[in-house]
Amino acid sequence: MSGIPASSADRPSPRTALLVVAAGRGTRAARHAVAMPKQYVPIGGRPVLAETLATLSAHPRISRTIVVIHPDDMESYHAASHGIAGLDEPVTGGATRQLSVLAGLERLADDPPDMVLIHDGVRPFCPPEVIERVIDSLSNHDGAIAALPVADTMKRVDAVERIVETVPRAGLWAAQTPQGFRFEPILTAHRRAHASRRFDLTDDAAVAEWAGLRVAVVPGDAENVKITTAADLDRADHKLAAAHLAALADVRIGNGFDVHRFGPGDSVVLGGVRIDHDAGLVGHSDADVALHAITDAILGAIGDGDIGQHFPPSEERWRGADSAVFLADAVARVTARGGIVGNIDLTIVCERPKIGPHREAMRARIAEICGMVIDRIGVKATTSEGLGFTGRREGIVAMASAVVRLPWTGHQPGATL
Repeated sequence: MSGIPASSADRPSPRTALLVVAAGRGTRAARHAVAMPKQYVPIGGRPVLAETLATLSAHPRISRTIVVIHPDDMESYHAASHGIAGLDEPVTGGATRQLSVLAGLERLADDPPDMVLIHDGVRPFCPPEVIERVIDSLSNHDGAIAALPVADTMKRVDAVERIVETVPRAGLWAAQTPQGFRFEPILTAHRRAHASRRFDLTDDAAVAEWAGLRVAVVPGDAENVKITTAADLDRADHKLAAAHLAALADVRIGNGFDVHRFGPGDSVVLGGVRIDHDAGLVGHSDADVALHAITDAILGAIGDGDIGQHFPPSEERWRGADSAVFLADAVARVTARGGIVGNIDLTIVCERPKIGPHREAMRARIAEICGMVIDRIGVKATTSEGLGFTGRREGIVAMASAVVRLPWTGHQPGATL
């Protein structure tokens, strides 16, 4: 019926776009022989920018995400953003942050949102509640920024770093991002600043203030840090690694045992390493008793059968196969469950060949197959003091243990501790 205003339930929710600024060339934070922009340095196994985008773009109140990048970074950007849904094609930025933001706003103007959040690409730890506070504040203000009240005593110094004034900290806040604005007013403000050649405004709130917009402050978060130095990167890397391990709270241990007898031949394969010997090992595959034991240990930890179930010796295609295929498959089954192999401990029992000279090569090959660092691979050897079939040099025994960490999913219905 005409003339009756729609209820709040009938009105569409305001559309909020996210503009992530990642066009900087800062390399102070680089930890590599070849410096790279800090937004592409890995933390927790993937680039800083990937963490930022994955955290913010998935927020349910954000309808569109555009990233502003340096023209030289297209390849790095596509690698960093791979697999992250909901991203528009990136925009090429300018020589300053202010110019980069304007470029992003102009792209958004093609299909203008109601509001826009502008965020630093190197702030990967912004909590969702900070985003909520910024967006909610825009119902009463032209702009709102996340910030923290200054807790330390502030000093103003001169050119030679002598204190000239103690600045009262009452009313002082340290600005963070996201900085949110109603879209049309902030676009107009940036256009005016550009036309007036005001390129000295250090953040978007400063642009808004210069243009006379009303900008509020909402509580930010101490975790919402901007990564600037190598020390910042190290702290972020450790934080993500700890969080990743904490999520993998289902710790399991598996054991593997295998035996192969000697037969004709001039070498054996143990731990992925070929060793000259006066006999070979008999088996359908390459008879690598060490990799077979490790494979079964990993499969046992995840309750997924054994090597014979997945690679039956009755199948001709596995005749003479490299046992690295079997081990890599077991690791892939862990990865598919969202887990990791924590460490592997292998013991080989035989009189000959001597394992010691080949131990490090075995550790390196096992680590390579599993995608692990070598210090998480243990290889030990012992004899059976001349006793039993190993003592008679009729074959080789291998025993292995593997620790696997999986995401905790709780107990299944009816399960008991």
